Amino acid sequence: MRTTELLVKNLKVSFSTPKKELIAVRGISYQLYQGEILALVGESGCGKTVSALSILRLIQEPPGKINSGEIIFGGKDLLTLKKKELQDLRGKDIAMIFQDPMTSLNPVLTIGEQIVETILRHTVLSRKEAKEKSFRLLELVEISSPKEKLSQYPHQLSGGMRQRVMIAIALSCSPRILIADEPTTALDVLIQAQILSLLKKIKNESQMSIILITHDLGVVAEVAERVMVMYAGEIVESGSVSDIFRSPRHPYTIGLLESIPTLDATQQKKSKLREISGTVPSLSQVTLGCPFYSRCSVAETRCEVEKPQLKKTSQTHSVSCWMH
Repeated sequence: MRTTELLVKNLKVSFSTPKKELIAVRGISYQLYQGEILALVGESGCGKTVSALSILRLIQEPPGKINSGEIIFGGKDLLTLKKKELQDLRGKDIAMIFQDPMTSLNPVLTIGEQIVETILRHTVLSRKEAKEKSFRLLELVEISSPKEKLSQYPHQLSGGMRQRVMIAIALSCSPRILIADEPTTALDVLIQAQILSLLKKIKNESQMSIILITHDLGVVAEVAERVMVMYAGEIVESGSVSDIFRSPRHPYTIGLLESIPTLDATQQKKSKLREISGTVPSLSQVTLGCPFYSRCSVAETRCEVEKPQLKKTSQTHSVSCWMH
């Protein structure tokens, strides 16, 4: 039996506008195990980042609101914690690498000052000890000339270097859970590979649990152990990497996989990339049945009026589809 590090139950998140309420996350439930990399995938706007920000209660209220659910960590529901308890937890027990390293770092503070600030906030180390630890952290994330980089400002570093600094800050207090939101976006292929290799190395050495948010299925295949596919604020399929890539069950997951370009020149000539026709339903739209109904090529009448539940098809594989 694997140890559950985080348990999310029936999480619902919405955003208010002057005219209507937009429902971004529609009752998702899942668990994150100790020492695993869980990938959250789906196209832009499906609720991946919103659901992750909800774990640390970083949704701005208003206009955002966590309507219901439970997020259990360390025997406590994070949605019931007071502000001081949340501040102590953020960065120490659960850390996050935000989507854009270009804007996530403070432009007027040196790299060293930003790492030291986090260490001093959550530990009893002295400033001198925090500076020494900052140096070791930059070594850990494989930044060259770490002593020199500590005195530099974010604009003096490349995108890949800034992303490594973000990882160093996230790791500074040895969190039990790391949330990585699109950690390789806007980086070239070589730097992407280095960042992914670094995340795997850190996970293996520390048994840290990682939630990896991405729309890049190549990234998922490279580092993840388990995958959750989101569509229109719901989890439509979940399973091991092998389950999802070798025997996808939901039509949306199948469509995503068929839209991936292949390096096989022979295969490229045989078939064109498939597109998923139609558009994602509006966040304000309340659907009675399957949210993918209007875009699904195998849907039946039942799919429009009855909502399928996420059910197991094997010990590791679950799908929300009447056709399976």
